[in-house]
Amino acid sequence: MSDSSWFLKLDIVHQVPGRVRLRFVCCPATPSDEATLQRTVGQVDGVEAVRVCRAARSLIVHFDRAKADAESLCRTIAALPAPPAPARAVTANHGNHTGQVVASLATLLGTFLLPGPLRLPVSLAAALPLLRQAVGSYAHEGVTSHVLEAMAVSISLARRDFTAANATTFMLALGEFMEASVARRSDELLKHLLRPSSDEVWVLRDGAEVLVPAQSVAVGDSVVAGAGAVIPVDGTVLSGGATVNEAAMTGESVSVAKERGDSVLSGTLMEEGRLVIYAEQVGSHTAAARITDYVEQSLTAKSEAQLEASRLADRLVPTVLKLAGASYLLTGNWRSAASVLQADYSCALKLATPVAFKSAMYGAGKAGILVKGANALERLAQADTFIFDKTGTLTTGVLEVTDSITFDSAYSPDDLICLAASVEEHYFHPLAMAVVAAARETHNHHFDHQEVQFIVAHGVASVIDGKRIVVGSRHFVEDDEDIDCSTHQAVIDRLYEEGKTLLFIGFGGKLVGILALKDSVRAASAATIARLRRAGAKRILLLTGDHRDRAAELADVLALDGFHAELMPDDKARIIETLSREGAHIAFVGDGINDAPALAGAHVGIAMQKGADIARLTADVALLEDQIERVADAKEAANAAMALIATNYRMAVGLNTAILGTAALGLLSPIATAVLHNGTTIGILLNALRHDLAGQA
Repeated sequence: MSDSSWFLKLDIVHQVPGRVRLRFVCCPATPSDEATLQRTVGQVDGVEAVRVCRAARSLIVHFDRAKADAESLCRTIAALPAPPAPARAVTANHGNHTGQVVASLATLLGTFLLPGPLRLPVSLAAALPLLRQAVGSYAHEGVTSHVLEAMAVSISLARRDFTAANATTFMLALGEFMEASVARRSDELLKHLLRPSSDEVWVLRDGAEVLVPAQSVAVGDSVVAGAGAVIPVDGTVLSGGATVNEAAMTGESVSVAKERGDSVLSGTLMEEGRLVIYAEQVGSHTAAARITDYVEQSLTAKSEAQLEASRLADRLVPTVLKLAGASYLLTGNWRSAASVLQADYSCALKLATPVAFKSAMYGAGKAGILVKGANALERLAQADTFIFDKTGTLTTGVLEVTDSITFDSAYSPDDLICLAASVEEHYFHPLAMAVVAAARETHNHHFDHQEVQFIVAHGVASVIDGKRIVVGSRHFVEDDEDIDCSTHQAVIDRLYEEGKTLLFIGFGGKLVGILALKDSVRAASAATIARLRRAGAKRILLLTGDHRDRAAELADVLALDGFHAELMPDDKARIIETLSREGAHIAFVGDGINDAPALAGAHVGIAMQKGADIARLTADVALLEDQIERVADAKEAANAAMALIATNYRMAVGLNTAILGTAALGLLSPIATAVLHNGTTIGILLNALRHDLAGQA
């Protein structure tokens, strides 16, 4: 590839008729953000739709088979030249808008006091920003709404109707000020979803607390956080105790107590106490930094609804121009033509949709749901098939002791649990932690023991009252410790058939009992499934790598429409690909590394809060708290956002059409048209933002 190439590497990963998935690596210093890639690839001839996942370096392209095939399309995309370094975006400057409003108002109120010869130059000076913007817009985009507005003002100035010209200039400046304020406010609401962390961090160095720059903190440092501080790293508490407000990250308003061994997240607030934290993720790798990055991306990503609204607004500009000409020919009145030119659709259509999306994303963020852009929200609203992983998704992913079966009358079921917990409490394994948790619910009688031995992949062993105790797998107890388990085969078989994991406990050379553990179904899973059906889900399926019998049991309990069991990660992705080809719009909910291919391949991927990093990075929606009901919340929020956008769309088209028609008949003056047009635009924008306004009340 040449030095000007965009992609260092571009390979076909998977293809079906009309759809290809590419894996890309961008050349250094070239754009790799999702919005730029999607926009540029979308302009390639034959491309119908593009979806980009930057984290997975995945590019999914839907194309017209009559115009291209997968191989030729890949070659065309690979040959795309690197775009020039992006110029700094021209954004609405709050101070400039304020100055223009003040200047245009002063001109409107004071022009009639000026001598006749000065009125035209003063009015022209007030309109100059509008005219300059129109010239720039025409040079780059052709006839746009800005051009129409400038033409309306120019007609009034040419007719020396200074009141109409200055009133129109003032209303347009006021409208832009209000529109920019509303749009800016929606951006700020999203950006302030997380508390900013301090630029300096306290760390322990050689036993002393030292204040260092935040960017110098490294993995393995001991970070100190006191009351009132924002935790700057993701990590594990080494010492201390505190109450932490995790609302910024989880949406949970109740403070959480943290002590040694607990995990903490960056961006959460220390309410009281003091913690020493082992830093596991620092800088841009922290949860807060990744979420902030997603939020920044979401502000630039455009949805299909937003693009369609923008395209419609652009298509209607020539129509408005023609109607203005026809109005003049019919009425012979330049004021009528000037009125028509101001009644365009652009502002309401182009601004209301992104503001509504940002409002919905902010509301979702406060509720513990991170939506990575308007496109994800739109696809979630379209989803009609929900597919769930099992462990850690519909189930808690946390094992619980369900059975304590003793084979020695000297030990009660509670004694058996406490006997195992006495040696397991030193072992940080899910099975061990489940046994210790079960022991806490009993009288928690502790058996004194000697040093504990850890036998990797087998279990633990120690000595109690001079007798060897072993806790672990059947292989460990039976083959390595020569303890006979065959006399209890019927019990063992029954527990296995119930889908339970077994811990065998040998004491003094004989099997004294068995503990059975099982992953439990989340309490809210059934209610969540029911809510999803009410929200438009036509089919809900289960995909899991677990045994078929366990999958069938869960599917039956939750009344799912079907299941696939004993799957490898690629199997999940393949099933999703097949269903997609059949026309299903799939939302996949998962949490593990093995779910990443399915999350990337689904119409929209949803990652659970405790999911693996790769799953959360690959997903389009990431839950910020470990509650399955947030999946239904996300679907309902997406549906509500799209309904609001549809309402705004109808309002924008209906109201502006009415204003346009009335102006074309000569029934509205330019001043009245400016007031009505800008007033309805601001009303539609406030309607798009109303959820945020209600939330702040």
